[in-house]
Amino acid sequence: MSGTRGGFGRIVAMALALALALLLALAAEARAGRYAVAQCGWHVGADAAWADTTGGAKFRPDAFCLPPLGADPFDGVHLKSFTREGAATASGSRYGRWSWIAPAGTGITQVRGTWWHALHDGFEQRIGATNGAAFTLALSADATDATPRPFVVGFPTPVAGIEDRLLCARGESGHCSLSPASWSATRALTITLEDVSPPAAGIGGGLFHAGWHRGPQPMLVWAGELGSGVRYGETTVDGARAAITEYPCEKTLIGGTWTATRMLPCPLGPSATHVIETRSFSDGVHAVRHCVTDFSGNVGCDGPYVARIDNNPPGHVRDAAPEGGAGWRRQNEFDVSWVNPDQGPGSPIAGVGWRLTGPGGYDDGGRYAGGGGRTALENLKVPKAGEYTLSVWLRDEAGNEAPSSAVGVPLRFDDVPPGVAFLPAAGAPHPSLIEAEVSDAHSGPAKGEILYRRSDSEHWIELPAKLVATSATTAQLRAPLAELGPGTYLFRADVADAAGNTATTGRRADGTEMAIRRVAPAEAVGAKTRLFARLRGGRGRAETHTVGFGAGAAVAGRLVRADGGGLAGRELRVVSRPSRGALAPLAVATAKTGEGGEFELRLPPGVSRRISVNFAGEAGLEPSTRRPLELRVRSGVSLRVDRTRLTTGQALQLSGEVRAGAAAIPRRGKLVAIQYLEQATRRWRPVVLTRSDHSGRFRARYRFRYVSGAAEVRFRATALAEERWPYAPGSSSPVTVAVSGK
Repeated sequence: MSGTRGGFGRIVAMALALALALLLALAAEARAGRYAVAQCGWHVGADAAWADTTGGAKFRPDAFCLPPLGADPFDGVHLKSFTREGAATASGSRYGRWSWIAPAGTGITQVRGTWWHALHDGFEQRIGATNGAAFTLALSADATDATPRPFVVGFPTPVAGIEDRLLCARGESGHCSLSPASWSATRALTITLEDVSPPAAGIGGGLFHAGWHRGPQPMLVWAGELGSGVRYGETTVDGARAAITEYPCEKTLIGGTWTATRMLPCPLGPSATHVIETRSFSDGVHAVRHCVTDFSGNVGCDGPYVARIDNNPPGHVRDAAPEGGAGWRRQNEFDVSWVNPDQGPGSPIAGVGWRLTGPGGYDDGGRYAGGGGRTALENLKVPKAGEYTLSVWLRDEAGNEAPSSAVGVPLRFDDVPPGVAFLPAAGAPHPSLIEAEVSDAHSGPAKGEILYRRSDSEHWIELPAKLVATSATTAQLRAPLAELGPGTYLFRADVADAAGNTATTGRRADGTEMAIRRVAPAEAVGAKTRLFARLRGGRGRAETHTVGFGAGAAVAGRLVRADGGGLAGRELRVVSRPSRGALAPLAVATAKTGEGGEFELRLPPGVSRRISVNFAGEAGLEPSTRRPLELRVRSGVSLRVDRTRLTTGQALQLSGEVRAGAAAIPRRGKLVAIQYLEQATRRWRPVVLTRSDHSGRFRARYRFRYVSGAAEVRFRATALAEERWPYAPGSSSPVTVAVSGK
């Protein structure tokens, strides 16, 4: 038989196993097992049949084999045959009898027990063997002996059955008187049988299919038997027991030995499911065998069959690294290679799994590619700039893998130029040190230089600059400034990050041009200026204004001399810095003063932001700045209900949407409070807190429990303040729901 087997598909082989058992029973040289059957004693019944050759006219049976538990197991116990009262005679050779028949494939070799009798007028008690119709006498008595006495009868050649007869021992023409009554009795029988047919065993299941296997493996096991029946089946792996099933057999423990209580004590064709826990065995190829033992001790086996077992994941990949090294790069393309470990006796490597994780909780969930010889992943990309970890692990042909212990490979991608802006010049207007703030959120600042030129020249001059790190992502670029003659000088900073991205600026952080004006002594003192600015639109103080979602605003004011006179025709720079979490960049605009020094600039709809206004100064006029103004924009949110009339006990379904505009919905969703208007205090009170999905949609449910009369309840949804949410709290239009008590 092949070592690759379909288990459950072989149930039909049980019939073949039974036929095999029959052939084995006929083998002349078969080695026989023996077993004993206890009858009518030891609290055991009798597996015997009673018959009357007169058709029930002259004899009758009587049996008592099971006294109450706790009583003497032999007190009054008997199997008896009686002559019937009221009948005159019985014809010669007529009898009543108890008989025991050996199961197919077995034969009786001995019977021992106790007998006693009352015998009159030609009646005898005879014990003998039967083989079909023939009866061979082994033991007889023809006189009354009411004392139970032991007997032993052996049969050199196993016989098909035994009988205990109460017989009219006269010829066919003779008669035996039935008065007085005669009877025969036996008890405490031990019948020994010889079983010459070993059982046939069978096993099948997925463990024998082609390929490698792991974990618990169910297998169908079965047996075929002609004889005493199958007592238990045992499955072994490499000779060690892996599973065993003891089948239900009718037996009792007598003198420390299991003794059958029926002639056929165990099932002939049982089956069971054995679960082989393959984790108990080492990885590699193993031999699986199933053997069954019948009640007489005969053994039959199936196998061994080949089983390939592997329960351990492959070892770690070795020397895993991106091609070109693990440093930062500007190209979003990575090739990662490694060396596969030796699998030893385990199953071959079947493929590789990998998972990409990175900043902000990014996780691609993992992927898998087949191929036992794979040692590289090519053309990998990351979603955006940042430092990511590629976790690599192997899967073998048995399906074992260990993603939690994968080898991590760093993938560093940065295509974002660094940020750079000049700091306000210390000691202005005659600073001795020029400084620029450099930032790079990914690979970090790496190098930079500062250059200057006169405004009327095209030639840039390099200063001896030094880049000083202030954190992992920030640095200051510093250069001493030489003595300069009168005139206006422009400055430029060129920087690069570790990935090679470059940036150039000639401006300060507030958006003004990095310029220094050296004046002759006569021009050194300039007139002082004052700048006034405030926000218009919405509500609030001059420094802080609040507008609704999608509404615009304006910044307005005046630029004047110290004496209050307006400065006309001057250019002002207006810088808008969006709040954290906004997608919009910093915005720089200009406004020109009118005849009286007044100015106004419309601000477009958007997120909350800080507004800075400044005057850079000019010949004869000092620069002037205004403390930043705060423009707060309320969140945009809507609310809907599934019905406007309910009764107490019913639930209201609420839904709505938070509008993101120029912002991103937080990763966990936007926090929203469902509020109701408390009539007594005229205050809005929260009843449900929920979060939206990534598109801003939210759902909530509220059940009315305590309204006893009729009431109108007003609800609204409020998008609450939250870190990295660039809007002020904002509420939806109220929705009114009518509620009536039951």
